[in-house]
Amino acid sequence: SYNSDRPQRPRYGNEGVDRPQRPYNSDRSYNSDRSYNTDRSYRPRYNSEDGDRPQRPRYNNEGGDRPYRPRFNSGGGRPGGYGNRDSYSRPIRRSADYDPNAKYSKKKQIEYKEQFVDPNEPIRLNKFLANAGVCSRREADEFITAGVVSVNGEVVTELGTKIKRGDEVKFHDQTVSIERKIYVLLNKPKDTVTTSDDPQARRTVMDLVKGACNERIYPVGRLDRNTTGVLLLTNDGDLASKLTHPKYLKKKIYHVHLDKNLTKADMEQIAAGIQLDDGEIRADAISYTDDFKKDDVGIEIHSGKNRIVRRIFESLGYKVMKLDRVYFAGLTKKGLRRGEWRYLTEQEVNFLRMGSFE
Repeated sequence: SYNSDRPQRPRYGNEGVDRPQRPYNSDRSYNSDRSYNTDRSYRPRYNSEDGDRPQRPRYNNEGGDRPYRPRFNSGGGRPGGYGNRDSYSRPIRRSADYDPNAKYSKKKQIEYKEQFVDPNEPIRLNKFLANAGVCSRREADEFITAGVVSVNGEVVTELGTKIKRGDEVKFHDQTVSIERKIYVLLNKPKDTVTTSDDPQARRTVMDLVKGACNERIYPVGRLDRNTTGVLLLTNDGDLASKLTHPKYLKKKIYHVHLDKNLTKADMEQIAAGIQLDDGEIRADAISYTDDFKKDDVGIEIHSGKNRIVRRIFESLGYKVMKLDRVYFAGLTKKGLRRGEWRYLTEQEVNFLRMGSFE
């Protein structure tokens, strides 16, 4: 038997030694009896003359063998490891505001990069206005020289003026303040309204993300009540405008389920362009999602017109049974179940701000 020292890495070539479920070499050709499936954890060597297979070690008991793990400390193994789930589980330390039903806690949201580290650190006035979502820095300079910006009650026209976060800044006599920017990506479910408030008391997307932050965020663009998929919510007005304004042509991809098979002729017509009540519209790309199911279609489009995808197919005599947006301006719902949300990463936010995504 082993003592408290960690067992050595097994030598798989020796007779009588079981191969662990996850070997550390590149050889993945297992024996045909597939006996390795009976135990996922490493078992120490035993005498092949005994004939009996050793029992799975109980790691929590005193004297129990620890499964082999490279460079683990002695404090019970790495949280979230791939070994025994009883002894290698997720961390159990939780903050006071931990919500077991929430995929992301507020603690993670608070770790989002702050735009101001020191509230007393001077900041250029044009940068302050840009961070508040009023305009770009270049535009802010034009507004400053035009005399429509005041600080603490005094009009400022000198470029390069620095202020503090606590100063009172007004733009066209409207107070300007900086909120920490929040970016939330939601995989919208059916029967959910894309609005901040619904007079009919139906479920809204805001109900699904109400625990995300204290700041007031709002959806970027709209999805129909029964349309599912990628939806961005933020308080960054400047970015929201860039993502929804027609001149920026942000790509959207939808997975469409129809009530009947889409003919090749109708598909070609959608790609070439069809005439709707509010003008001509055409798909940037369209194809079947399955070689055998002609009622499942993928369509790529840039237009942000109301119910545009449904209207395209309805104009040709098809009824859209399900509509799922799988891509929006470089963002996908990968890793998110229906109704779940996550914060955008710093890299995603930077890409959106720079316009790197289509």
